[in-house]
Amino acid sequence: MTVHFPFQNTYAALPANFFARVAPTPVDSPRLIKLNRPLAIHLGLDPDRLASPEGTEILAGKRLPDGADPIAMAYAGHQFGHFVPQLGDGRAILLGEVIDADGVRRDIQLKGSGPTPFSRRGDGRAALGPVLREYIVSEAMAALGIPTTRSLAAVVTGENVMRETPLPGAVLTRVASSHIRVGTFQYFAARNDTEGVRRLADHVIGRHYPQAANADRPYHALLEAVIARQADLVARWLLVGFIHGVMNTDNTSISGETIDYGPCAFMDHYDPAMVFSSIDEQGRYAYANQPRIALWNLTRFADCLLPLLSAQQDKAIDKAIEEAQLALSGFAETFNTAYQAGLRSKLGLFTARDEDQALAQDLLDAMAKNQADFTLTFRRLSDAALDASGDAGVRQLFADPTAYDEWAARWRQRTGDEPQDPVVRQTAMRAVNPAFIPRNHRVEAVIEAAVNRDDFAPFEEFLTVLSKPYEDQPAFAGYAQAPEPEQRVLQTFCGT
Repeated sequence: MTVHFPFQNTYAALPANFFARVAPTPVDSPRLIKLNRPLAIHLGLDPDRLASPEGTEILAGKRLPDGADPIAMAYAGHQFGHFVPQLGDGRAILLGEVIDADGVRRDIQLKGSGPTPFSRRGDGRAALGPVLREYIVSEAMAALGIPTTRSLAAVVTGENVMRETPLPGAVLTRVASSHIRVGTFQYFAARNDTEGVRRLADHVIGRHYPQAANADRPYHALLEAVIARQADLVARWLLVGFIHGVMNTDNTSISGETIDYGPCAFMDHYDPAMVFSSIDEQGRYAYANQPRIALWNLTRFADCLLPLLSAQQDKAIDKAIEEAQLALSGFAETFNTAYQAGLRSKLGLFTARDEDQALAQDLLDAMAKNQADFTLTFRRLSDAALDASGDAGVRQLFADPTAYDEWAARWRQRTGDEPQDPVVRQTAMRAVNPAFIPRNHRVEAVIEAAVNRDDFAPFEEFLTVLSKPYEDQPAFAGYAQAPEPEQRVLQTFCGT
């Protein structure tokens, strides 16, 4: 059964210093543990053929499909604020690109498929646990409606990888609009390779921002477009309680997708200073810091574009800096507009008033002070919008229930000023306030069952639940509950 990938390879057609050509390293006895059949169909691939022994070997890197031009991409990056001039794909290999059913070009990449010239003494492999975590969280984000890379397949390799202890090896097949990062631009800028920056910028405009090509100043339009997408993306993260955990510039996608799910997490009780990542000892990437860090990363992107901005209209570099700063100043407005609109929707407000921001912030402050669960508070608030009998479910989430009562009186007065029927309001709120998120303790339980018992039934069931995050799903009601104190996962770890 021949597996056909209708590959195109536009990135591999760029100059040789953009990547290293390297084939995946074959593994002994790969076994398919999950194929995302709907995504395969959307990509124009035959899921039955992908699930065949030949398809599994391709997904494990044991067999190279026809038309592939495998490469490891070069990039640099600021990691926790410290610049590293050469990083690159150390355990990921881009097989090629396909055009999906929407006409969008998508990368197909194997993650954990062996060493590359960028591996920096690493083995280029991935353990099963991090592969399952990325599969779970990326597909949950997609179901939540948040721009993200996707997971096409996960296979176990039949070989162990050595970390602190031997662990089952695995490969994730990742799909992205592209894998171009802020760090990709930094790689060329650090080498004073202005032509490399230009070639990359032109490629990005053609692939992601074609409208910029027709602007009077295409590179300035590119900068503004990337800023807007990142601002909107991070606002969406905050609205579902997501913490990326490692917002380095090499983990910041130019396309505006969430990428590189390492020590990521969804918060349980609301805490703006929440950090889960074991390597984020200073809280640089804490929940509430994410907008500030996104802007910092975008400033590094603007730095890379300065020679292009200056040459675009034969302007002095100081003028280019001034224009870049003006573009960056737009981040706050774009972020705040998206974030405040999202909060109004979560509160069931159909119109905008000046006092809405204070109303939302006062709820968040009360949640933080009273250790109220972020996801459950907003979901149950949807029921309270129907009638006051729903208040009981929200009150019990607060250490001091009167804190909710005081706020709820103001909220009801505000919603009472709008003409919408309570059922309409509840329906609208349920469409933006999920019942189900990939809670950390659930993710860990799934990983434990798979790694220690080769039991993937919990993984399958969890994916089923997360595929419909806005539906009640009574049969799976337990997945909506917050962890008991002894179940809480307070640290997450990077997958390298």
